[in-house]
Amino acid sequence: MHSPRQPLRRLVVPLVVTAALNPTSAYALGEPGHEGKPSGDTGNHSVNASVSDSQIKIIHVSGGGGGKKGNLAPIDANWKPPACWYEPLFTPEQLKQAVKKNQVSDVGIHEFWSNGVFVDHYEKGISDKNFDGAWSTAPGYKNYNIGQKGYFWRSVAPDVHDEDSWDCGRIMFWQDANTVPKIPHAPTPKMLADYAYNQVKVPDTEVELKPATKSTVNLPTWVWLDRASFQEVKVRAELPHTGLWAETTAKPVSLHLDPGTEDAETYPSSGDCSFKADGSIGTPYAKGDATKTPPCGINYLRATNGEPFQLKASITWKITWEGSDHDGVHHDLPNGTFETTQDMNVQEIQAINR
Repeated sequence: MHSPRQPLRRLVVPLVVTAALNPTSAYALGEPGHEGKPSGDTGNHSVNASVSDSQIKIIHVSGGGGGKKGNLAPIDANWKPPACWYEPLFTPEQLKQAVKKNQVSDVGIHEFWSNGVFVDHYEKGISDKNFDGAWSTAPGYKNYNIGQKGYFWRSVAPDVHDEDSWDCGRIMFWQDANTVPKIPHAPTPKMLADYAYNQVKVPDTEVELKPATKSTVNLPTWVWLDRASFQEVKVRAELPHTGLWAETTAKPVSLHLDPGTEDAETYPSSGDCSFKADGSIGTPYAKGDATKTPPCGINYLRATNGEPFQLKASITWKITWEGSDHDGVHHDLPNGTFETTQDMNVQEIQAINR
């Protein structure tokens, strides 16, 4: 992996991205004092897309519903989505026009070129160096490969400040149509599934409570979730011009209750309530259930005295994926959680002795 502090070779910063910088300076993104993201017209992927913008198309296939939604937090703290990869960006004609109009600047995640350097490499065939640990040779191209079928591929990094994004150090390169390069960090169905993980939006986790307005000390509060509120969420990620796709599915499996105080009991004692076959959790409160033990609930042992307890409810979602490799297997990704907090006021009923 590259470090932003390693010695750098010649880099040319184009005027189109340096309105606030000295146009004669040379630097790589991440070098101290130059930590900002490269600019670009992110609304036009065909000419001046930024290296922080992917061409991946996200389709929300099913689930999620209305109301508030949020992203999942992976339970595995060591797991992270891909920091960088390569994907097709320009046809020969598109690259030629972009260079002609001075509309392209990023030749890689951490390397920017002036218009003249693009002409030297992609029109005149002058070789250059990849921005990798070996400074490997990148052969030049004649007239942008006009007449050939394929795309120029470039590295992408959702977060250019992530040090792992330095692993994608090849400058923009050619790949024949209907093929995917066999190089490290080339896109795969698994990579698309990982990318889609962060695009999954799940519903807010606010739970139904009974009593609804205020709980009472030593009387159980029943908790349940309606089966219509939490259904599996499926997101599809497709990378154009590659034939690659993946569908990532999140299915709710359990609810965890944290009463917000040690002076409370949960039902069950672990605080983990499982989803039933119909997609619901717990049992709705019915008249006469006040003194019964709920299958999912809380019993507060002291009153709040004006400061509500912060009841935390988090749902664990099982994450799987399948993709264009068509192996028929639903592969696992790390489970994710989504947590919400709601106020719990607890009253104490005073008994009068005569």
